[in-house]
Formats: sequence, structure tokens, C-alpha cells
Amino acid sequence: MTAMEISNLTKDKLRAMFEEGKRFDSRGSLDLREFEVTYNVSNKAEGSARIKFGKTDVVVGVKLQVGEPYPDSPDKGNLMVSGDLLPLASPRFESGPPGFDAIELPRLVDRAIRESGMIDFEKLLIKKGEKVWTIMIDIYPINDDGNLIDAASIAAMAALRNTYFPELDSEGKINYEKKTKDKLPLSKEISPLSISFFKLGNSIILDPTREEEEACDTRITFGISKWNGQYMLNSCQKKGEATLSSEEIKTMMEIMPKKFEELNKKLKNFL
Repeated sequence: MTAMEISNLTKDKLRAMFEEGKRFDSRGSLDLREFEVTYNVSNKAEGSARIKFGKTDVVVGVKLQVGEPYPDSPDKGNLMVSGDLLPLASPRFESGPPGFDAIELPRLVDRAIRESGMIDFEKLLIKKGEKVWTIMIDIYPINDDGNLIDAASIAAMAALRNTYFPELDSEGKINYEKKTKDKLPLSKEISPLSISFFKLGNSIILDPTREEEEACDTRITFGISKWNGQYMLNSCQKKGEATLSSEEIKTMMEIMPKKFEELNKKLKNFL
């Protein structure tokens, strides 16, 4: 991925608008775009979902395969997340070896899901030390109009909840043509999401369009979930050189639970 240049004039205009609480699409600083989720978009995946978050469009597929467990967790299954950022989705993406953003996207989605405890990895065990189920989440952006990480995390979580095990015979061979009625061992209570805050000047915004995102000086992404009525921060990663004050972080902590509930409420409409 190559960084796209944005003119100082555009950046100054956006900075002035943000300070007045205005945006080009008439949203407030902390307003999210409308989104919709579609399931079963791939007949080759064990689970799949597509999200249209404003004009940002992402497809996520989940594949299951049998393999060896990691040496440090012989009685637990595995999770692998990958992302493919193609020029189809954005002029910022280039063909060739993955750049930082292509590595960062699946890593942040992985951490948000893995550290939340949503997946019961022990129930993915087939034979201790020898065979376990491996969950592979593949992220395919179709159009990047900003806030790709948060959109991908919603699509990944939705795809996981739509995943069914394929048939496994006594010799450990998978018949991918036959799905069972058994879903992944997921917590019904835990629904991890990513929420990213972007800063330009002294203003904090949520869910930027691509132009707004390119103008911002920094981004901080939190993986958040809820368990027994308590909100949990499962991951955090900052990108950009601009600093964030303790007061700004405090404000984010106050905003996050409200936005988490807002996203989950909307997501339930598509389950």
C-alpha cells in the first residue's frame, strides 16, 4: 500500500470543519455510517459474511481444516487471520508483497477476536497433541471508503457466527461438500468488535470516510467486548505520530461502551 497525498488545503478545510463538529456527509464527529450485513456470500466457505459500512465494502470467509496444534497449546485449536488488499478496493493498494497496512488489518482483527475469549479453543481439539481444528478467517475488501479495520472486525465476527463444521470421517478426512449442523464453539454472550478513533488537530472523530482518514494525523484502535455486564478492552494499537492526551483517552473510554452497544444493536437486526 502506498500513502496517498492529500492537499494541505483539503486537510485545513477538514480540520476547520471538525472543530465546528461538521463533516461533508452531514454526520456529527462521533456518528457512525449505516451498515448492512449479508450472510452466505460464498458457497465454498464454512461461513461467510459481507458488510457494507457506508461505501466501505468487505467480504469475510471462514474455512476450517484439520492440522497439528501449536507446541505450547497441544489441547487447543488454532486461529489464523489473513487479509488481501487488492487495487480493486482502493487506489492506495498495490499488487505485490503486503505492506504494513495489509499486515496490520488481519492482526488487529485477530487480536480483537482471540483475546476476547469468544472462541472456546479447547473444544476444537480432536486428538491431544496431534489433531485440532484450525479456523482460518480471510478478509477481502471490495471497496475501501475508510474505517476498514472496524468494518472487517464486524464482518469477521458475523462470519464466525455463521460457520458450521464440515463432515469429518473416522480417518480425519474432511468432506467439504457436506456441512454438519454443528456450529463453532462460540460464546453467545461475547461479541468482540474494533472501535477506532481518529484525530486531526484537536478533533476526535469516528468512522471516517477515506478522504477524512487520509487527512487525520493519528488513529487508535481498541478491541472491545462485554462479559457479565462488564466491558473489556482486549487489544489496543496506535498508528501515527500525533500524541493523545490523557483527557482524550478518558473521553474515548466514555464513548466506547455507547458505540459498542450501538453497533451490536444494529448487528442483531441482521442475525
